[in-house]
Amino acid sequence: MEGQCLCGAVEVQADRRDEIDVCHCSMCRQWGGGPMMTVHCNKNSRLTGLDHVTVYRSSEWAERGFCDTCGTHLFYKLKNSGDYIFPAGLFQKGMDFVMDSQIFIDRKPSYYAFANETPVMTEEDVFALFARQ
Repeated sequence: MEGQCLCGAVEVQADRRDEIDVCHCSMCRQWGGGPMMTVHCNKNSRLTGLDHVTVYRSSEWAERGFCDTCGTHLFYKLKNSGDYIFPAGLFQKGMDFVMDSQIFIDRKPSYYAFANETPVMTEEDVFALFARQ
């Protein structure tokens, strides 16, 4: 998969994935104005234009990156594994994703809902998973 930020200063290449996951946590909603629809990719993903990437350490186990020119959200990166979690919207060409799961479902506000039936994880489930890694 190939994608880029709004201004094109940063480009992303990652192994093709067909599924997206949705995060309803308060940080993702504050960062992007709504739930974050993501593509979980491995640490072998490539970014070019790194001189335009600003990284923010958003928790003990992850950091978020964005383009310092146009502000596009580029990734959520797990520090232990090095896996990249990219916003699905970066990949515009030829992608027809399927929603696969939702996390922080207990933090989802009542003003939106998805019709898709997916596996869900609560905040407690997510923290238990990351504590084991």
